[in-house]
Amino acid sequence: MKTITPKSKIVYLSTFPPTQCGIATFTEDTLRAITQIYDKSIRCEICEITFNGEASDLADYHIPSKDQAAYSRVAEAINQDPEVELVHIQHEFGLFGGEYGAYLLDFITTLQKPIAFTFHTVLPNPNPQLKAITQLLCSYSEALVVMTEKSKAILIQDYAIKAEKITVIPHGTHLVDYETTAKAKAKLQLEDRLTLATFGLLGEGKSIETGLQALAQVVPQFPNVLYLILGKTHPNTITDGVDHYRLKLEKLVRDLKLESNVRFVNEYLETNQLLDYLKATDIYLFTSKDPNQAVSGTFSYAMSCSCPIVASRIPHTLECLTSDIGILADIQNADQFAEATLRLLSDANLRRNMAINAYAATTKTSWENTALKHLSVYQKIAKGLASTKITYPTININHLKRMTTDLGMIQFCQISEPDLESGYTIDDNARALMAMVKHYQLHDDEADLHYLKTYLNFIIRCQLPEGNFTNYIDQHNQIEARNEHENLEDANGRAVWALGTLMRLNTVKTLPSSMVYRATACLNKALSYVAQLQSPRAMGFAIKGLYALYQVTPTPKLLALIQDRADKIAALYEHTAVANWKWYENKLTYANSVLPEALLLAHLVTDESRYKKIALESLHFLIDKMYTDNQLKIISNQGWHEKNAIPYEYGEQPIEAYYMMNTLDLFYKTFHDPLYKRYLKLAFDWYLGKNHLKQILYNPITGGCYDGLEKENINLNQGAESTVCYLSARLLIETYTSKGKNMISASYLKPTGTAFVLVKEHTKSITKVVETTMSPMVYHNKTLLLPAKKGKLKS
Repeated sequence: MKTITPKSKIVYLSTFPPTQCGIATFTEDTLRAITQIYDKSIRCEICEITFNGEASDLADYHIPSKDQAAYSRVAEAINQDPEVELVHIQHEFGLFGGEYGAYLLDFITTLQKPIAFTFHTVLPNPNPQLKAITQLLCSYSEALVVMTEKSKAILIQDYAIKAEKITVIPHGTHLVDYETTAKAKAKLQLEDRLTLATFGLLGEGKSIETGLQALAQVVPQFPNVLYLILGKTHPNTITDGVDHYRLKLEKLVRDLKLESNVRFVNEYLETNQLLDYLKATDIYLFTSKDPNQAVSGTFSYAMSCSCPIVASRIPHTLECLTSDIGILADIQNADQFAEATLRLLSDANLRRNMAINAYAATTKTSWENTALKHLSVYQKIAKGLASTKITYPTININHLKRMTTDLGMIQFCQISEPDLESGYTIDDNARALMAMVKHYQLHDDEADLHYLKTYLNFIIRCQLPEGNFTNYIDQHNQIEARNEHENLEDANGRAVWALGTLMRLNTVKTLPSSMVYRATACLNKALSYVAQLQSPRAMGFAIKGLYALYQVTPTPKLLALIQDRADKIAALYEHTAVANWKWYENKLTYANSVLPEALLLAHLVTDESRYKKIALESLHFLIDKMYTDNQLKIISNQGWHEKNAIPYEYGEQPIEAYYMMNTLDLFYKTFHDPLYKRYLKLAFDWYLGKNHLKQILYNPITGGCYDGLEKENINLNQGAESTVCYLSARLLIETYTSKGKNMISASYLKPTGTAFVLVKEHTKSITKVVETTMSPMVYHNKTLLLPAKKGKLKS
């Protein structure tokens, strides 16, 4: 029986819904993200601060805010749980009982677990008592988190806290599917209005009246403007059941004759509702009048929903609101708010550019990325979290479907919106075909056949009378002129690879006969052109397709073609490789791992030891160049890695991680060395934040993958190449999980002359080994890889 490893626990001390406050929402979002990413390793528990008897059913512990005895009592209870690794306290003035929240000291002095604090407010120029309590709280904490550099500076300068103890993790934001305001407005029936918005629990500190006074100056020029005031009133401002602040605002609306231009949405909105409103917002007004407000979640959310912003000058906006995202105004200066709003309403292009820049600026602060940063903090103070593993995202093909028309898969996206004008390529549709082969093999979803047919049709459409393929097709299904001026060998190699992969699928899943017939005819027609390929990578891609076809029809002619192409690649290595540069060329460029992979495949069908030796030497050389600090470091597309030169950095593309995974999959399944599997998993982890930016490249909302990892930012476009390669990588890594291990694979069969060793599977037991000469359907649904002898990683 398999032993179930208990999860490490992290306890969060905070308010929590149903309490309606920003800290409660922040904590809920933080826990959701950490649970989503680390569900297999971490259990998040809630120690809830409660008010007026309201409590969450989800909480594991409760502390009534004003009950001093409860603080030490609950701390003792947490001490009794050996699985609790640390306690993370969300600190805000007013949450905890006692002057300046002094009751919290009873909790931390009793607790015998590592403590991390997040300070949501950091007040400058503290009085002696506030300074003393804050310093005491910090002294019991192993780690401190703040959300802005300004807050960190205040802790260092005004509270004498050591800088190395403080980590800045920006306020988390929700990933949203980027869309224009026109689309979002249609959902809310706001098509004919220019929309301003603000949201949050209403109170005097938000200074909504500043926005209303500015609005009065805007309406004469833009009479169709609508100011959305979203959110309930903060419960602390309601006395004896009377909502004095809202009544004050409603009176001001009447006095300014703005009844047709203001809409109060007096609800505590669910997150999805709120995001819908923000995506429909032309300009977000942030009118806070607190000059010491360290951070604002409402401001952060507005940026993430691509809102141009006019904002009060507070520490958070001064740090984050650059001039290409919004406009700053003096606190409570209605004239400045009006002037900035009029400027933005008068310039749709400026608003559009600000919207895109705001969206781009907050991708790095997504809840998923802040979860990675939190874990990095936790691992420094809690040894039990050192080996925490990421939970792989759910397989999602929605973006692939979105990018696919009746003709094929569109090449590019503007963020997540397919760019039809970019046209189509055989490169992308070949990759898409292979991804859907994997998806169909793993999920057995009949709906996948539609996409297999679409991508196959595109490849066939691109085939020329001589058997070779054109690459670029425009949105009107016409061959583009640039096909005449570019080297299309790689595209041709990828087409052969895709067709061979589809043919191999038919040996384990029955495909429609018409699909098999058309793919066979297309591939047979292309074989004569394969012999003319000169590009090493094109030959490598082609060998992968030929190898797959050879598993279906192992003819001497096909074997000879594989050997001829492999000899060409091997000769390049033997001509170029020296002791300190075991490679095929004098530089590392793109799709590098395809070369050793192709030679190992050639070895598997020819038993030529020369191919195997070169494959092992060159792959180990490549691993040495592409792995550092326990993570994948992709060869930069800003400049290739020349022999004896310092390599360029950054400019890392998702396709390269998948190529490396594909290669390591073959080497692991051939030699069974666990190091190959380890490197394979590190390559997949690159997509999930194990990279130099510590940011996730996969977008779980769209199902797409960002187009590249630059020095300081991610390219947010989610084009076909990146999306398909991430999807292929995710499908490949699934075969290494418990769910995927039952997936039937005919990928790597060991040849014996012109025959293959076949293993017939009956449920879980292997009952018979036979040798046979292959025909297309001989081993339908019954082939498994016969394990090869174990090898060592060092060649």
